[in-house]
Amino acid sequence: MSGADVGVHIFAAGRVQGVGFRYFVVHEAKRLGARGIVRNLLDRRVEVRAEGTRSSLEALVEAVQSGPTLASVLATEVRWVDAIGRFDGFRVEA
Repeated sequence: MSGADVGVHIFAAGRVQGVGFRYFVVHEAKRLGARGIVRNLLDRRVEVRAEGTRSSLEALVEAVQSGPTLASVLATEVRWVDAIGRFDGFRVEA
């Protein structure tokens, strides 16, 4: 992990479950070189926890706010946090 790494915690609400949203996030995160997890929440939101460079995570936030074609993201909550080096790769977590 480089000293320039940061973390981001994103919650996306809207039509974000059952539309390939998590797999879209995994694809975008891997393309951008981010590490972390994405998962569905019981309240129908999707949670993303990611670490990487500030620029890669800013691009990931934009991707999450847009979502895949079948999704309709109505709101996102974004919290910038310190990177702790907890993640290896990017995956869907149950």
